[in-house]
Amino acid sequence: MRITRWLFSAGLFLVLAVYFAGQTAQASTVVVGTCKSGVQFATIQAAVNASPVGGTINVCPGTYPEQVTINKNLTVKGIGSGNQNARIITVPNGGLVTNATGIYGDAIQAQVYVTGASVTITGLTTDAANNGGVCGSDPIGIYYQNSSGSITRNSVINDVLPPADAGCQGGLGILVESTGTNSVSITNNHVENFSKNGITVDGFGGPGLSTTISSNTAVGQGPTNGAAENSIQVAYGASGSIVNNTVGGDVWGPDQFGDTGDAAAGILIYASPAVTVKSNNVSQTQYGIAIVSVSGEAADGAQVTNNVISTTHLYDAIDLCSSNNTATGNTINGSDESAIHVDDTCTGASAGNIVQKNTINSACAGVLSGPVSGNILSPNTYYNTGSNVVTGSNVCIPAPVGPTKTGQAKSHGRFRPARP
Repeated sequence: MRITRWLFSAGLFLVLAVYFAGQTAQASTVVVGTCKSGVQFATIQAAVNASPVGGTINVCPGTYPEQVTINKNLTVKGIGSGNQNARIITVPNGGLVTNATGIYGDAIQAQVYVTGASVTITGLTTDAANNGGVCGSDPIGIYYQNSSGSITRNSVINDVLPPADAGCQGGLGILVESTGTNSVSITNNHVENFSKNGITVDGFGGPGLSTTISSNTAVGQGPTNGAAENSIQVAYGASGSIVNNTVGGDVWGPDQFGDTGDAAAGILIYASPAVTVKSNNVSQTQYGIAIVSVSGEAADGAQVTNNVISTTHLYDAIDLCSSNNTATGNTINGSDESAIHVDDTCTGASAGNIVQKNTINSACAGVLSGPVSGNILSPNTYYNTGSNVVTGSNVCIPAPVGPTKTGQAKSHGRFRPARP
């Protein structure tokens, strides 16, 4: 009898031990590092693998040389410890490897790859320095594919290709792509030193992907011989708003006066309709804000309001290369070509645009409008413009006397979104 009782007790203990071990492995909140008590893991990927759907992963200060794939609903959150507050995902020994295939078939080397899930990522740094990338690969800090969630208060830096690969269209800070219905909020992040784009949201030709891009800083490399950079891009059917961001440093160095080659932009809306672009600060770019339709893919109906745009090189502060847009309440200081261009060179049509109540200081032309009629171009306030309003042309010819930023007309640059 005693033996039976002992065996029963031992068996019960073993069952309970296995049960609680399973519960520990599937704890709803786990820790990466040792700064906090609980179930601890040495790597972020190990914590992801062990966490249940809906779990939270607290990441301690430290350096984590890994590439992380997340395919379940999770929250990944950086936490502080004492005086330390940096959680840095760095490049593993040997460089980044391809861990995803983009929607367009491109090889992607993501530091954090989210696929088919709803995920919140907050308080992390991704640093792709020394990534080992070559032309044909695409280093990306944070990549959401067919996923939803929130990307907030992260630092995403050094997504660049080597100088020898100048001209390759790779190197993105944050990329969101979707072929279905998803929603991603991108807020309060710092994105810097990218080869191609800082923040990119691509709807793949459908209306299913929506985004809010707000209060981020996205700063390009300044004049560069690499790809034509865009600090923020919303493209190919994605919808949403771009509000209160600070962007700039987007200049493709080889571009010259009269050149029709690729040009960089601070904020590029490309083949995505009804996007709101409001209260952003844009400086030191070739185009400030560009709203661009292409054949069969319209970018009509944008609301471009209350932005501050300064020092645009070669081209326009605001380029409306589509129809039925509203540009009101913007402040523009120092534009080499026009402050606001109602531009019909993209699809041959640019009608129904409203350009009113903008304050413009120092530009070749305050408002430049191509031959298409049916646009409202006043009232606006002008200071130090070669011409206040020029209609019937898509190039600004400076007045023979008076303030002007350049002594010759300029041809229209070609926009280059991030898309293979």
